[in-house]
Amino acid sequence: MLKPTLLALAVGMFTTQALAETLVLNADAALDVKSGKLITPATLIIEDNRIVSIGKPTKKALPADAKVIDLSGHTLLPGLFDMHVHLTSDAHVHGYKRLQRTTQRAAITGVMNARRTLDAGFTSVRNLGAAGYADIALRDAIYDGDVPGPRIFAAGPSLGITGGHCDNNLLTHEHKVVAEGVADGPWAVRAKVRENIKYGADVIKYCATGGVLSKGTKVGAQQYSLEEMQALVDEAHLRGLTVAAHAHGTEGIKSAIKAGVDSVEHVSFLDDDAILLAKKQGTYFSMDIYNTEYILSEGEKAGILAESLDKERVVGGTQRESFRRAVKAGVNMVFGSDAGVYPHGDNGKQFSRMVKFGMSELQALQAATINAATLLKRADQLGSLDAGKLADVIAVKGNPLKDISTMENVPLVIKDGKIEVNKL
Repeated sequence: MLKPTLLALAVGMFTTQALAETLVLNADAALDVKSGKLITPATLIIEDNRIVSIGKPTKKALPADAKVIDLSGHTLLPGLFDMHVHLTSDAHVHGYKRLQRTTQRAAITGVMNARRTLDAGFTSVRNLGAAGYADIALRDAIYDGDVPGPRIFAAGPSLGITGGHCDNNLLTHEHKVVAEGVADGPWAVRAKVRENIKYGADVIKYCATGGVLSKGTKVGAQQYSLEEMQALVDEAHLRGLTVAAHAHGTEGIKSAIKAGVDSVEHVSFLDDDAILLAKKQGTYFSMDIYNTEYILSEGEKAGILAESLDKERVVGGTQRESFRRAVKAGVNMVFGSDAGVYPHGDNGKQFSRMVKFGMSELQALQAATINAATLLKRADQLGSLDAGKLADVIAVKGNPLKDISTMENVPLVIKDGKIEVNKL
């Protein structure tokens, strides 16, 4: 007779096997994002939340209760990553309008935007900045199954200098408003990193330069000193977190890379030295080259300040040329849209701009899959359709290697083995 503990274990194993769910996807093709090769035709088998196998169709017997989905005319890809989003931000609420939004209201907005992002095929996102740790609360609610949404790697409040891009500069001195992430000096910066980690941050985001959408900052001017950046990055890396640096200006970009950041965001004003530094260090660039269209066409109506619109008119075209140069030079790249500046759910529109401004279709897809997973140190679990990995899978109509615009409409989304969207 089995001992009670062993009996319980045996029953548990039997129950797990008995309850295992099998999902079979039969598609025209599946993309191996690492090699760039298509498996044609392709059968992908999921059991519970893991990919069991991917390959040519097989006559191997399947469980009688397996759910089989016919995806004729479709291509399978890994679930997508957007490495720069602001889920708690409303694209229609900018500038002084934001002063009317509480953290609680922003969190509710985040629930809505999380659903839209998942519907667009993005099963993982890096949320780079949210007041009141609202993105961490949203992350946990999604994980617990309370609300639907992508897997979130959350930063909490963005770090920055007094009066910098990551501060709140909309009010006068009489109001004495200071953003949560403001810290000046190496030790204060270390303390702020520790605070963000204490309250659950997965990644650290800071502002190395001025920005387009902040009041009173020069978009290209460096803000944190190299010494402050080095302290910040060192503290985060000691705790095993990756670091993203908002940086438009050339010197700020180079200082961030020298400080050891894992990714630089926006990267508008590049020079040859910055490109060489990024290649030497293995730094990733995350460049939001779609949202300039929304800012300049809809921004005024959404409340974007006139000075910000003027800055965008200078930055947008330059950033796209910098993107082209970085791609040509072979810099590591990830997909980052800055959704929240423009409407969530439209994230996939950036793919066509990435191709237009220098990437091949495969490079654009790699930026949103295996490259992103690698940057986040999750490539053992996510980012490709390999057996044993978490079952984050999407299907798109046609072949995205021939028509990248197909990424703007994703009819099937599976996250963690669960069908989240099925518009077939």
